[in-house]
Amino acid sequence: MRDIFIALGRSLRSLVRPSVFGHLVWPCIVSTLLWSIVAWFSCTAIGDAIMGVIQGLGWIGNWIGTSTLASAMVKLFVLLTFLLLIYVTSVVLVSSVALPMMLDRVARRDYVDLEQRRGGSSMSSIGNTLLALLWFLLVMIISLPLWLIPGVALVVSLLATGWLNQRIFGYDALMHHADRNELVRLRQELRPQMLLLGGGTTLLAYVPVVNIVAPAFSGLAFVHFLLEALRRERRERGVSILDPESMERPSENSDGNKIESIEAGTR
Repeated sequence: MRDIFIALGRSLRSLVRPSVFGHLVWPCIVSTLLWSIVAWFSCTAIGDAIMGVIQGLGWIGNWIGTSTLASAMVKLFVLLTFLLLIYVTSVVLVSSVALPMMLDRVARRDYVDLEQRRGGSSMSSIGNTLLALLWFLLVMIISLPLWLIPGVALVVSLLATGWLNQRIFGYDALMHHADRNELVRLRQELRPQMLLLGGGTTLLAYVPVVNIVAPAFSGLAFVHFLLEALRRERRERGVSILDPESMERPSENSDGNKIESIEAGTR
């Protein structure tokens, strides 16, 4: 839990950086505009179609379909579905565009001592995202009948989206700095914490105003959580950590060596 809170705190600190904040906002704005337009033209038709399916279930359907509660539940179901689509679309935009840019900026400032071993690739990231979305959609479709039970829709969507966060962002956060073994091992060892972090940041999507940055903030939190875990794991294994100061002043060191060699030659 302590490592999760540290990652969240560092993510909040990163929010004030202009180079990072811009990438936190635009994915949700784009996905919200997209699905709001779709909802404007199709929300009523979708609700009527669902009520038609319910009323076609025989005498049970006729009994349920005439109740005010059923109508309210269908409207809530449609609303939650569009909220879920907005969040999932934002996650895909963050994973494919915003997170690589944020990762580069955060790593250069906070994790410059970590060697980039390039254990992942962009193609593998795309494949991981598509596979995660496939499993996510399969779970959501299978659980649809349970959504008629009050509260189940919220719980299922929260758990499934938390899993989706850790599956996608867990790979993307490590793919540049970890080698292949580290990429697999860390995600396996830290899966419970990653699920907790993914589910916790998913809750932000249900908070007004804050939900604008929720998907990208989740990705940023995974970057801090996993890169710090990678740094700690390498230190425990005795792997040398790069010296940030020497990396920032390579020209100064090289010039100094040249001067020393020249002085030695003149002597």
